[in-house]
Order: sequence, then C-alpha cells, then structure tokens
Amino acid sequence: MRVNRILLSSAFIVVALVIQVSVLARLHLPGAVPDLMLLTVLGLAMVYGHVGGALVGFGAGLLADVAPPADHAAGRYALVLCVVGYFAGLIKPENGRLKSATGPMLVVVAAAVGSTLLYAGVGALVGDTAARHVGMTSLLVTAALYDLLLAPFVVPGVMALARRADNDPLTEANSATKAGNVSSGWISSGTGLRVGGRRGALGSLKARARTRNVRVGRIKGVKRL
Repeated sequence: MRVNRILLSSAFIVVALVIQVSVLARLHLPGAVPDLMLLTVLGLAMVYGHVGGALVGFGAGLLADVAPPADHAAGRYALVLCVVGYFAGLIKPENGRLKSATGPMLVVVAAAVGSTLLYAGVGALVGDTAARHVGMTSLLVTAALYDLLLAPFVVPGVMALARRADNDPLTEANSATKAGNVSSGWISSGTGLRVGGRRGALGSLKARARTRNVRVGRIKGVKRL
C-alpha cells in the first residue's frame, strides 16, 4: 500500500475505534452494538480493492483486539475484518465510483450478518459461548439494522476522502511529466529530429545554406572569367 493510503487508513481506524469504544459501546442498545469499525473497513475496501481491504481489515481488527476494554482472544476480530475487507474489495468499481446506493447497502447488510456469524463461529472454536446466551437471531437482526442506519453517514464520506487521497497532485504531476517525455521521445524517434535541439538544427541548416551560396558565387565568378 502507498504511504498516503496507510496514513489515511490509520487515521480513519483510530477515530472509528475511539468513537466505537467511548460512544457507541455506551449506548446500551438492545442486541448488538453499531459497528463503526466494520463500516470504515467497508468504505476503504470499496476504494482500495480486495488486497488493500484485507490489509486494512486485518490492521483494524488487530487494533480492536488489543484495545481496552476488549475481553476476547487477540486476532479474533482481526480475522473477521480481514475476511470482510477482502470480499468487500471484490466489488470495487473500475472508476472507483459507485453508480447507486443499492449495492453498498446490500454489502453493509451482508457484512454485518457475515461478520457476526464469523465472530460467533470463531468464538465457538475457542470456547466463547457468549453469543448463545444473547441469542444469534437477535444479534443478526440488530447488527444489520444498526449498521444499515449508520452506513449512509459513514461509508460515502470514507470513500470520498479515500478517493481524494488517491488522486495525489504530486503523483498526477509526475505522471503528466512522464507522459510528456514519452510523447516527445516518440516524436523525435519518428522524425529523426530532437525536439529539444531545434535551435541547433536551425543553425546547421543556415550554415549549409551559406556554404551553398558561397559555392554558387564561386561558380558564377569562374564562368564570368
């Protein structure tokens, strides 16, 4: 990943984690908790693609695993967000822009349900049965509902800022300079003249014309004699 992507992703993840722990986790809503970290990873993955989404998801999940008041095994949420980021990045459009909001909303619902099931499944493998006491049906419904309501305020903004950071002016200037160099090189190779050496070429043409004039003058003088 590029430096600007790493810095922007890190800033988004830290801010999302702080809001998740200090605000959303203290709302005491019935069922699940709105997952701001998940929505942030989804927004970044739909701009960076499946590889970038997997890396961002793993980093975000690992940070959530070690940040207090986490009480689960380290790496559990990292695995969940890594898988979610990978599959969300597979629907990245070619131009980086989504034509409608239907696709992202469906992705949010699928990610909320899938992440809850995967988190509970990994927990069952390590002996964590907390999901059974709460009720899987309640967790799935509330997780999808809360994330769907929060998504319009998070995902579009994250995607817009990620796209703007990708369009680095320095990168565009360098690419334009390279394109100019390539075009000038193509012109010079096709014509046999160097674009940058026009002055030297004109000077050599003038010198040749003077030599020809001198030769013509000498020939004319010989004929007169």
